[in-house]
Amino acid sequence: MNDQTTPAPKPPRPKPGERRLQILQTLAAMLQEPGGDRVTTAALAGRLQVSEAALYRHFASKAQMFEGLIEFIESTIFGLINQITSQHEDGLRQLRDIVAMLLAFAEKNPGMTRVLIGDALVTEDDRLQDRINQLIDRIEASLRQAFRIGVAQGRLPAETDPAVRAGIVLAYVLGRWLRFAKSGFRRSPAEMFDQQAPFLIA
Repeated sequence: MNDQTTPAPKPPRPKPGERRLQILQTLAAMLQEPGGDRVTTAALAGRLQVSEAALYRHFASKAQMFEGLIEFIESTIFGLINQITSQHEDGLRQLRDIVAMLLAFAEKNPGMTRVLIGDALVTEDDRLQDRINQLIDRIEASLRQAFRIGVAQGRLPAETDPAVRAGIVLAYVLGRWLRFAKSGFRRSPAEMFDQQAPFLIA
């Protein structure tokens, strides 16, 4: 009788698209850990239990990995903004929901919050910060449009300057993201938003 045990089958290798997603999810998770501002490809490969060469089969560079995160952030945030603006014609409702969504996105994605505030990009390629700046400009444009709608609907005084008001709301969001990250993700970015929203939007 053969008493040799049959070796357990190896788990299937992830498909290329799945591995790319796994790399990005792991990078985002590492960014929210203490010292996450110094994530290296060696540490990332170690966490995934693969070689650095395996990482570079999916991404040409570390910068490209960050670009993948930024693309995810963009598609998620602007997909949600489009949902909000298509569901609600009221400009003030759009403003409130957009701001609430931006704060909730940060709370659910702490590592990506550090990308949004540029904290995780300090030692990376300059073009990554340029991409984030463009993303922030697009958010501000969405806020500005919602203020314009609010004025056109008579919900805000005719003399309201949408650009000025959008800049104030954007500064609030950026400040909440920054405080959330600097607190070690302990202070909720949405803390007291319900009480503060009337001062921001009304």
